[in-house]
Order: sequence, then C-alpha cells, then structure tokens
Amino acid sequence: MANLSLPRSPRLLQMCAALLVAGVLGGCSLAPTYERPQAPVETGYPADAAGRAELQAVNLGWRQFFPDQRLQQLIAAALENNRDLRTAVLNIEQARAQYQIARADLLPNLNVSGNAARTRTAASQSLTGQPVISNSYQVGLAVPAYELDFFGRVRNLKDAALASYLSTEEAQKSAQISLVAQVAQAYLSERSYAEQLQLANDTLRSRESNLDLAQKRFDVGASSALDFRLTQTLVESARVAKAQLERQRAQAENALTLLVGKKVGDLPPAQLLSDEKIVTDIPAGLPSELLTNRPDIRSAEQSLLAANANIGAARAAFFPRISLTGSFGSASNTLGGLFESGSGAWSFGPSLSLPIFDFGRNSANLDLTEVRKNLAVVTYEKTIQTAFREVADALVARGSLEDQVKAQEAFLAAQQERLKLTDLRFKNGIASSLDQLDAQRDLFSAQQALIQARQLRLNNAIDLYKALGGGINENTLNVASKQ
Repeated sequence: MANLSLPRSPRLLQMCAALLVAGVLGGCSLAPTYERPQAPVETGYPADAAGRAELQAVNLGWRQFFPDQRLQQLIAAALENNRDLRTAVLNIEQARAQYQIARADLLPNLNVSGNAARTRTAASQSLTGQPVISNSYQVGLAVPAYELDFFGRVRNLKDAALASYLSTEEAQKSAQISLVAQVAQAYLSERSYAEQLQLANDTLRSRESNLDLAQKRFDVGASSALDFRLTQTLVESARVAKAQLERQRAQAENALTLLVGKKVGDLPPAQLLSDEKIVTDIPAGLPSELLTNRPDIRSAEQSLLAANANIGAARAAFFPRISLTGSFGSASNTLGGLFESGSGAWSFGPSLSLPIFDFGRNSANLDLTEVRKNLAVVTYEKTIQTAFREVADALVARGSLEDQVKAQEAFLAAQQERLKLTDLRFKNGIASSLDQLDAQRDLFSAQQALIQARQLRLNNAIDLYKALGGGINENTLNVASKQ
C-alpha cells in the first residue's frame, strides 16, 4: 500500500475521482439471470365460481365484504392492537434498516479527521546526540477503506437486502389478510355458539314446562313412571347442552379477544347468522392471477430474488477486491501553522486482495448460496400450489355448502311438522310418549345443525376471500378510475 504526503496534485485528484466513479458505476454483476419458475399448477380450477362479479377479491375492501358493523369494529381494533401484526410491522422496519445499511456501502464514507502526536527521539538516534521532542498536527477529510465494486459483490448484497425487505413487507400484508379472516371466523364461531346457547335455553324452559306437566300426570296416575323419566331425560340433556355451549361460547370470546388484542366495548347489536349479508359471488379468475394477488406468493418470489443475488456476491468473492483509502487536509509541526500557506497535505492508498488458498471456503460458500436458491425455488412453487389448493377447496365447498344449508332448512321444516303431528297423535292416544320425546330430541338436533351449517357456509365465503388475496384494503378500490 502506498501512503504519500505530498503537495496537492490536480491530476492525481482527477484520477482518484475517476476511480471512485468507476467503482460506483462500472461494476458488473455475476448474479445469474433471474427467470421466474413455471407455476406448477393447472391453468384452471377444478370448480368454477358460481356467479361472477366485476370486482376481484384483492380490490374488494373488507368493510364492503363484511357489512356487519359489529364485525367491522372488531377487525379495525385487531388491525390496530394485534401483537402478531405488530411483530410483522417491526420486522419490516428491521429489514428496511438492513437494506439501507447495504445500500450505503455502494458509496464512499467521508469523515472529518484530526490527529495530534508528540514523540521523543532517543539520544542515540539523534544527529545532535541529544533527545529530540517533535510535534505533528493534521486535520482534514478522510475516506476510509472503500471497495471498488468492479465485480458486483457489494451491489449484489444490496440487491439481496432489498429483496429481503420487500419479502418482509409482503409477509406483513399476508399476515394482515390472515388476521382479518381469523377475526371474522372467530366472530362467527362466537355467534354460532351464542345462537345455539339461546336455542338450548329456550329448549330447556320448554322441556321444564313439559316436565311439570308430566309430574302432575304421573301423580294422578295418568302416565307411567317410564313416561315421566323419559321427559326428565330430555330436561337433563338440555341442561348438559346448555352447560357445554356456555363453556364453548366463553372460550370463543376469549379467542376473539386474543385476536383483537383487547376487549372492545360499545359494539353494535349482534346479528343472527341467517341475517348476515356476506359477499359470496367473488370471481375466482385464473391461477396465474394468484401470482400478483397473493402477497405470500410475492414474498416467496422476493426471497428467491434475494437468493439469486447472493449467488452473485458469492461468485465475486473469487475475484480481486480493490479498496481505496485517502485523505486531504492540512499538516504542520505546530498547531498554529495548520492553516498557513503551504501546509496542505494529502494521502492516497489503494489496496488489492486476491484469494489464492482459502481451504475451499469460497467454493463452499458458493455451493451454499446455490442450495439456498434451490430451496427458495421449492418454497416458491409450494406456495403457489398451496394457494391453488386453497382456492380450489373453497370453490368446491361453496356449492355443496349452499345445497347443505337448503337441505338442512328443509329437514328442519320436516322435523317441525313431524313434532306437530306427533303431539296431535299423542293427545289423541294414538302415539306413545316415546314417539313424542324422539320428535322433540330430533327437532333440537336439527335446529343446532342448521346454525352450524350456516356458519360453515359463511366461513367458506371468508376462506375464498382470503385465498384470492382479499383483506389488504379497508375500502373497495375504484379500479376503473385508476386505469
């Protein structure tokens, strides 16, 4: 390394500037040319969406998809208070800072430096035979070791950091989509248990009234002990169902509170599952649209881009690394003479490092980056396949769940009519009390099953909305106005 202290030379300064520009602008990249892997899925879904809509799910705001005011407040509170989402946001800030650090390495640092030294020369080394004390002072601007990125090592590290930052940002969007869906489904679960609990309470009161009547009939000898005990079993089974549903509803409320992040008060009145109007005619589109609509797929692709850039940095490690150091300022033997005429001084020191024998470290590092890229490709392809399956499953289930709800409603109507006829036959002495109790038990089961089927249908609509990338925007985007 050369370290000179000579008068300032404009020609040399021009050469230094040219080298700096070459380092910033003239670097080549050894990273492989990126090619997006072929999507390993079919060109269409196993089942088409019934009822096309003009707006894609990704552009449909969650306030429009969930018109229930109570649910809207819960989702808004969750987006503000959920700890997992906060973690995702902080991960973005961390990745952004790492990218800014890597980007700063592309440009040389400029520092203000100042040095002062006082030395004593031994008498044996002095020409006069006497100890000599000397002073030196220096102040100016200094450029620490700056790597000229001729082979793109620093630039590829910057590109990798940028891709990692973008991947983290997309991961945060994916976390938001999942949170919106989880809050909605937890809310539906709580509402389902609440409706079933109300049904159990109504059924218990009705059966307790029947038990009082059965007790009076048994006391006067109008019915047998078997009839009385059968009626009693219905009452106790209703109490068991009530206790179980109370526990399940409380647990569902706790799960919802955990997702929201706090207990939300002053909520609008709750609606019945049968009254909620949740959009179900979202168009599925084509699987290729998932590549741009799903943030988890975009996140996986950015991770692939980062791995690709790291290969370029690993390849550049086989080539020489050229660094520059330099300073420009003023030097003097006295403090007062630092800024006098003729005190100017500069230094320029290029250095070159070429790996010759590193026990295979660079080769192993290159192999590692290539394996990591292959892993990123596999992860990217699996993410696409998972997204394809989620959409396909939701589409397959949508039609069958709609049919299931309609069939369950018809089944409930038939059970209600059966109970009416059985009661009439029992009063006329044609049917036994066992027939009547069976009809009551089956009616209660049919009512519960209908509530559960409606919940499944609404959950399916949420699954499809989530699978298609919906839930990022709060309000619906006006796509036509942006085009």
